[in-house]
Amino acid sequence: MSAPGGHTVSVSVNGEAREIPGGLTLDRLVATLSTAPGGVAAAVNETVVPRTQWPATALGDGDRVEVLTAVQGG
Repeated sequence: MSAPGGHTVSVSVNGEAREIPGGLTLDRLVATLSTAPGGVAAAVNETVVPRTQWPATALGDGDRVEVLTAVQGG
């Protein structure tokens, strides 16, 4: 992923360091990680972010993102 002008920020996604475009929103990040975002929950800096807020949640340098996928089983 590259941003116009090459501006990137460092974030942690599920404990893994990543460089992402500056200003990338949570919904865009989740879309790159999951083909079925309907069964996904996300937290930024240990705070769960409601799905309705994902498009307005811009990620910044040093943010810690956890993306969790629901799994069915028994």
